[in-house]
Amino acid sequence: METSKTNTPKKATKGGKTIKITQIHSVICCNPKQKATMKALGLNKINKTKVMPDNEAIRGMIEVVKHLVKVEE
Repeated sequence: METSKTNTPKKATKGGKTIKITQIHSVICCNPKQKATMKALGLNKINKTKVMPDNEAIRGMIEVVKHLVKVEE
């Protein structure tokens, strides 16, 4: 029986586009949805930076907290 490698998911960091997200403002006065989004992005301190895959899910999360982060392509 031959196995096919077409069903394996591709890793976003290998060869895919990435974006750099930096937290520039505090989440103290934000609503709970925005706080949860920042936590999901892995940002919890000012000037902390994460490199994430550039996809629609991440772009949607950035749209929710666009006033708290700086995005670099």
